[in-house]
Amino acid sequence: MDVPLWLALIAVGTLGYKLIRPPLWLVAVLLIGGYLLASSALAPLIDPLTK
Repeated sequence: MDVPLWLALIAVGTLGYKLIRPPLWLVAVLLIGGYLLASSALAPLIDPLTK
């Protein structure tokens, strides 16, 4: 069975949010910060660390 990555991320994110209950501002900061970091000049330096 092939599951699209976006569907798996939504499922894991929803379960994680329901189980851990972080504040919404923290979720927003992490999402916006990750988006900005991925498009920055530091992205090539971080990429090998995440693999």
